[in-house]
Amino acid sequence: MLTNDNRTSLLLVFVAAIFFIGQVGAQNDAAPLWDTHSDWAEDPPGRDWGSTSSVYPDKDGVHIWVGERCGGNGNCLETPGLDPILKFNAEGKVVQSFGAGIIVWPHGIHVDREGNIWVADARADAARGKGNQVHKFSPDGELLMSIGTAGASGKGDYTFAEPCDMYVAPNGDIFVADGHSAAGNNRIVKYNSDGEYLMEWGQTGSNPGEFRTPHALAMDSSGLLYVGDRSNRRVQVFEQDGTFVRDYYQFGRPSGIFIDKNDHLYVADSESRLGSNPGYRRGIRVAAIAGGAFVYGFINDPLDIPAGTSAAEGVAVDDAGNIYGAEVGPRQLVKYTRRR
Repeated sequence: MLTNDNRTSLLLVFVAAIFFIGQVGAQNDAAPLWDTHSDWAEDPPGRDWGSTSSVYPDKDGVHIWVGERCGGNGNCLETPGLDPILKFNAEGKVVQSFGAGIIVWPHGIHVDREGNIWVADARADAARGKGNQVHKFSPDGELLMSIGTAGASGKGDYTFAEPCDMYVAPNGDIFVADGHSAAGNNRIVKYNSDGEYLMEWGQTGSNPGEFRTPHALAMDSSGLLYVGDRSNRRVQVFEQDGTFVRDYYQFGRPSGIFIDKNDHLYVADSESRLGSNPGYRRGIRVAAIAGGAFVYGFINDPLDIPAGTSAAEGVAVDDAGNIYGAEVGPRQLVKYTRRR
């Protein structure tokens, strides 16, 4: 005979199961609200499109900055003269570029409130003394600051191992997601606006505040920091001192994160598949944070049986609500416009 306590426990399990099924269904089956424009962006100067995981709107919310890997997916220093950082206008034309000879392998990009462009260079070229750094550029492409020991790899106050992304808070504090490998540094490092080390948190693991590939960063209007904890298949949310707030598991394997001015959360999943994340399809998922981050929109990966990474790895949204997907495998930048 079931006791009242047992009945209560079974009811809670049932409710949790229904919620999980609903979340999985929503993230795979949400209405297609956007049209796809794969040919929106012109080829970068001097080459065909290479891999790109980094995309972010300019301060004006109209132009788009992209980090592109110089026509391939390798060391940009091997292609002298090619700028990996590109600015596109609303028509998809390149209007500015910079970064040749500075960046090895652009991975994450961010534009702060002053319009400065931040780039995470996620690989090291020890022979040339470049890479494994976070760079700050002016809107004109002047290098203003670099954090990290150039060409080195390790774990120190100023030494990274494949930094994935960075985010600059409204007060100027800088957060760096350090560790591209699931067994890497797996930490968030915080600096002040002058690039001086303040603190860090995180280690390899799956508990709250631990990471396996902190791949992307974003911040909501209340100042909470969102971390795409990709190999743990979740988005973790923290206060700016590293205090754990909550996590979300309805976004697949998060490679890219963006939060728009209305606190809608966009998460790009470029890696889910049967073996690594059963039940989740690849694509971009959209949720309203205020509504419990329940997925209401989904842009599906066009490849039915993808091999390797596909679909968007980086994601961004302009002030008009257009979504941009930066793709590593297909090597392109795709624009998605809201259906009327």
